[in-house]
Amino acid sequence: MDFDGVVFGAGHNGLVAANLLADAGWRVLVLEAADHPGGAVHSAEVTAPGFVTDLCSSSFPMAVASPVFEGLCLERHGLRWRHAPGVLAHVLPDGRGVLLSRDVERTMASVAEFAPRDAEAWQGMYDQWRQVRTPLLQALFRPFPPIKAAGKLLRATGSAEALRLARMLTLSARTLAEERFDGAGARLLLNGNAMHADAGIDSAGSGVFAWLLAMIGQDQGYPVAEGGAGALTDALVRRLESLGGQVECGRRVTEVLVARGTAVGVRDHEGNAIRATQAVLADVPAPRLYGNLVAAHHLPPRLLDDLKRFRLDPATVKVNWALSGPIPWTAGEASGAGVVHLGGDLATMSGTCAALAMGRTPQNPFLLLGQTTTADPSRSPAGTESVWAYTHVPQGQRWSADRLSWFVDKIQHIVERHAPGFADLIVARHVQGPDDFDGTVNGGTAAIGQQLVFRPVPGLGRADTPIDRLYLAGSSAHPGGGVHGGPGGNAARAALARAAWGVAYRSVVGAANRLVY
Repeated sequence: MDFDGVVFGAGHNGLVAANLLADAGWRVLVLEAADHPGGAVHSAEVTAPGFVTDLCSSSFPMAVASPVFEGLCLERHGLRWRHAPGVLAHVLPDGRGVLLSRDVERTMASVAEFAPRDAEAWQGMYDQWRQVRTPLLQALFRPFPPIKAAGKLLRATGSAEALRLARMLTLSARTLAEERFDGAGARLLLNGNAMHADAGIDSAGSGVFAWLLAMIGQDQGYPVAEGGAGALTDALVRRLESLGGQVECGRRVTEVLVARGTAVGVRDHEGNAIRATQAVLADVPAPRLYGNLVAAHHLPPRLLDDLKRFRLDPATVKVNWALSGPIPWTAGEASGAGVVHLGGDLATMSGTCAALAMGRTPQNPFLLLGQTTTADPSRSPAGTESVWAYTHVPQGQRWSADRLSWFVDKIQHIVERHAPGFADLIVARHVQGPDDFDGTVNGGTAAIGQQLVFRPVPGLGRADTPIDRLYLAGSSAHPGGGVHGGPGGNAARAALARAAWGVAYRSVVGAANRLVY
């Protein structure tokens, strides 16, 4: 059977793209190599019966802020967001804590404990965010260049403020925090949020991640999906199927079929050819698409050469625990927080970033920890807690079972140091090493040299590829990693524009690609 659009890779971006195509009346097929859809947005009972674990993505600030997800109205298809009492707590090495809350006055009070002036400074940063929020998010999650959204942003700020905002977005997280705040509390909230990406707190451009995540957290929180991260995937699948779209798991695509410079379908692992009359969308990392699914003779030599310099984001080690009770934090701010940052003052975070940049495993890893039952009581039996923690390690290292177990024990000791008695609560634990994350979580590094028109390689910054009607729909494409649907949404819009404008669209995009490649 022929389809208007074939999407391969049923991660959230692939499912977002499929939904938008189905909204336009297309017959859509989504093919997924794994035995379940969702990719990184998946949950299961892997620790103990009754304890639901998010196996990768867990908190979803970018999803609730994303205009792409807002337009899908997934709440109509069963998705429910749940919030912990506190958004995020950062625990300092000396045992103090600072809290980010959706109640701005609580956040202001918390940062003021470290420096009284920081309460007013935090309010000022939040006021700035509210002024630019809508046009900025529209610019971030729309195809590049976002001319219309950029115009709205300029009108919202005025030229003088826009220039200063542009400067702010070039700063490192450390510099941004030091310019705005006096005390360690607010500075650590910003820098800790920058550590969610892999840009490095001392690297140019990392301040945008710090500011964006902190302000979204202040504004809308870090919610989880009720019942597990997989509930977000389930809602996307239900919505797609309600529009006639199909999702088939256990079908690995081995080749993109190209005829006269145009993608015409795909071939699966059993040799079946599936025809796409309008578009093929790839929710896979760029090196996989261009490295083996599209024959090299179909691609510009310069693109293939650029891919040799494509950088993956750091690898991940994650441990999941089933606990018999809540974590006994010494810092009260952490008790009600959905996410907790551990083991990091600014020096420790800089050391972590420097070690990763040099290809070394950090001696004092910075941890992100999620208390999912605190946010969503359905995650585990009453009185217990389902918890995860992860940290980054360099790509390309070998992780034997013994080495992985030793490193996870180290992670556990860091938690125990801030919550004496933690180990006594452990009912079971489940470990995920770098090999369990399929090489990349964010589709490539978030460093500034691999953003905008440089993502995944120097080019147009769009979902369009040098192959007509083939679109990169995964997180290797602009605007990058995180669960926000931006790459999938951009790929779907490009496919729809190509179908609507026909040869004219192909000519313009083709000419632009020839200029850059």
